Amino acid sequence: MTRRFPIACAALVALAACSAGDAPAPTAAAQDGPASAAASADWPIPACRDDSGWDDPATPFHVHGNTWYVGTCGISALLVTSPDGHVVVDGATPAAGEQILANIRTLGFDPADVRAIVFSHEHFDHVGGLAAVQAATGAPVYAPPEAIETLRRGASDESDPQFGLLDDFAPVADVRPIPASGIVHAGGIELHAVPTPGHAAGGTSWTWRSCAGDDCQPLVYADSLTAVSRDDFRFSDHPGAVARLRESVARVAALDCGILVTPHPSASGLWARLGPDATRPLADPGACAAYARAAEERLGRRLASEGANP
Repeated sequence: MTRRFPIACAALVALAACSAGDAPAPTAAAQDGPASAAASADWPIPACRDDSGWDDPATPFHVHGNTWYVGTCGISALLVTSPDGHVVVDGATPAAGEQILANIRTLGFDPADVRAIVFSHEHFDHVGGLAAVQAATGAPVYAPPEAIETLRRGASDESDPQFGLLDDFAPVADVRPIPASGIVHAGGIELHAVPTPGHAAGGTSWTWRSCAGDDCQPLVYADSLTAVSRDDFRFSDHPGAVARLRESVARVAALDCGILVTPHPSASGLWARLGPDATRPLADPGACAAYARAAEERLGRRLASEGANP
């Protein structure tokens, strides 16, 4: 499998498309296999903020090893690469599908080499671009049983706490169940599914191992763990939903955590962990536990507020 070699812009905060000749191409380590830590310096870190819009464009960048960020400033999408095929993780909003594809090409990868697509949960802001990505790649989308019909229909149903608030999206044609093993294979990639329902019925987190030379990190793409709903939905009236969310929080807390990325990058402080001005380390073995702890605290506040406002 070949990879086209792009030219990266020199500016570390560039958001616009780069023009050829602005800066040298990425190092051989980034081109020919798992990228070295130094290779990430060849890719500009986007000037994104925690309050960036969901569709605000972001220049793609190297996260670690074979993992690349190809989403927008406000919604994450990742590309996990191997010489024998790639995986796209999440599809962002309906408007972002073409941005994801453009970002993949900017990195020098061919969308036709994508072998599988997975996602975090079946809301339009994370699966809205999947139909466009699938049309360009021909790759199947792997989904938990709870989300398959939503993806095929292009709309959530009344069982979702946010029903009535969620936009529809383009239906996804080729949706397949996540294998019984819980592992999605593509080339030499193994993505492990971690069921994390609660925010949505099909909520799924994903883990894989990403190596830059001898520096191997467990990558965790942890799904949203927030209790968000329409005004007339009370989680305290749905103890099963609360129990599922708490079980998901516990699963995320127990994960082997190296580098944490979340569907909303601000939820895991991604922008504060990148580039020369980073205020926190990108890799943090305690990040998943901290993310889960914050989710449990938010759920407690939500339930308390419902008790105060019956």
